Amino acid sequence: MQHAIDRRCAIKTLGLACLAAPLAHAAPKRRLKIGHTSITWGSNAAAAEPGIKDVAKLGYHGYESLGETLEAWEAKGGLGRILTENNMPLPSTYLHLTMNVDDPARRKEEVAKVVKWGVMLKKYGGIIGVLGPNHVNRATYDFKAAKPGVVATLNDAGKALNDIGLAATLHPHTDTCVMTHDEIYAVLEAVDTKYVKFGPDVAQLAKGGADPVKIVKDFASIIRSVHLKDFLGGPNWAGYCPLGQGKVDIPAVLDVLETSKDLEWVMVELDGSRDAPMTPFETAQASKEYLIKLGYTFRS
Repeated sequence: MQHAIDRRCAIKTLGLACLAAPLAHAAPKRRLKIGHTSITWGSNAAAAEPGIKDVAKLGYHGYESLGETLEAWEAKGGLGRILTENNMPLPSTYLHLTMNVDDPARRKEEVAKVVKWGVMLKKYGGIIGVLGPNHVNRATYDFKAAKPGVVATLNDAGKALNDIGLAATLHPHTDTCVMTHDEIYAVLEAVDTKYVKFGPDVAQLAKGGADPVKIVKDFASIIRSVHLKDFLGGPNWAGYCPLGQGKVDIPAVLDVLETSKDLEWVMVELDGSRDAPMTPFETAQASKEYLIKLGYTFRS
């Protein structure tokens, strides 16, 4: 009799343990909001409407536009109608900036341009101006010579965007004047981080030869925006790929980003690609499904 009781207790205990096992391995609670950038649908103004509709249908929390797109839509009454119809916040906009210039007059023109776009972003409730560096010929590029102009332009742009109530983030990018591990550290250690924060693209970092996990760890305290994509080196999407299909340690990156207390938004991104095996909607859906497995939630 006692043996039967012990056996029943053991079975009951084992059953409870089995039920608890999935909970013990469940993804941790996540606080960051997941949005999506615009370029997956294209960089022209016409791509904004289908992109916003797809992002809304998939339940992403926000959308990131391009400065040129905001300006193009202003002539047609603004992007506000489409954002409102799809209940889609616009927390950030990518602002192309020519940075490696030493001519103060040209620098003023560049700063005025991003402020113009920033004002448009503010109109739709945006909070972050993502500063995108200009492309250069990497074979002949002299970073040491360009660095003073890069830093000066970033500081001026950051202060100007702060003055209108926006955070400004440096977004290193492949084939631009701020790309490699050493360039990123040199610039972020030289700029005034009161005004210029960090906005990494983790796959761009990997493609540029840097370690994304190390860089987000080292600069977690000043990260205010993120482009989240994966890198595989394949023939589509400029070598990038939907989340979880490449070489970037996305879970480790997100674990670090979750500790960055002043970071609120992470934007999924994937470059456009001709003849790709998946549509923009399908790539955004694949990344969403991957993030759900990591504990992130989306709008219903």
